[in-house]
Amino acid sequence: MRLGIVGSGKIVKDFLTITNVLPNLSLAAIATTKRSKAVGQALAQQYGIQRAYDDYRKLLQDDGVDTVYVAVPNSLHFEIALAAIQAKKNVICEKPLVYTVLEAQKLHQAAKQAGVILLEAITNIHLPNFVHLKQDLPKLGPIHIVNLNYTQYSSRYPALLAGEMLPVFDPAKGGGALMDLGIYPIHLAGALFGEPNKVTHFANHQFGTDTSGITMLEYDDKLVSLIAAKDSNARCESVIEGEAGSLVIKGAINTLPQYRLDLRDQSSTSYNYNEYDHRMVNEFLDFIQIIDQKQVAEAERLFSESLTALKILEAAREKL
Repeated sequence: MRLGIVGSGKIVKDFLTITNVLPNLSLAAIATTKRSKAVGQALAQQYGIQRAYDDYRKLLQDDGVDTVYVAVPNSLHFEIALAAIQAKKNVICEKPLVYTVLEAQKLHQAAKQAGVILLEAITNIHLPNFVHLKQDLPKLGPIHIVNLNYTQYSSRYPALLAGEMLPVFDPAKGGGALMDLGIYPIHLAGALFGEPNKVTHFANHQFGTDTSGITMLEYDDKLVSLIAAKDSNARCESVIEGEAGSLVIKGAINTLPQYRLDLRDQSSTSYNYNEYDHRMVNEFLDFIQIIDQKQVAEAERLFSESLTALKILEAAREKL
């Protein structure tokens, strides 16, 4: 994979720290805005990125790039991903993929026509712990109650309280608790249980944005509550409850650091199959393999999961 990165914010800097453990990855280029040109050049020098641009359109014209990692504010995802696809580049787009199901379908159709692969960067469903806990769910018997909690006090929350609207909170840029954190429990619920019959969302609003909220999913046989909070501090724990026992996820939903099975009339057992400390390693190992080996069927499967998550997210956003 010859990767071109669009963006130079927190997630890009986080990603670059793991590139040394990713095989078959060439850091071909990075593109920033003109305002952030110095940041892009500094990152290129630090991590051995071959070329630095101050306009993503220049990166899309680079024949040395075959895949574009779109890591910009949510409001720009659709525009830049579509332009990259039209330039016949594979696309890895940060979560949430786009705002709406219709936008996702347009990107998907454009990718098929261009003969390229479209992927959403969402960490949790690529982790080994996710694979194993999904396999362990039948041990719980029929499942009736689920609570998935991603509470993470935002380092930018004090700035919001002081009256500064940063992109991570700005609704005009796709910010807010639901779009930023809520996508993780939404993706997990969709991947485990599929599309619900009904979606309801309740949000806490401050300074014109949602700082925390609860999404309720109704299925034929179960109720699922999804918590996303950027204005609170809590030790995250999520519980899937069934007639034969429960599965407890210890820690944040985006990293799934470990889980415990508490089966009725049996002792508890804890598990951790994750191989890497950093949450992004497994997803990019998967992406490199999918793109290099042209695993279209796997890309289609993942897009189907992204579409399920977007249906839930879009329905929840209507309640904001």
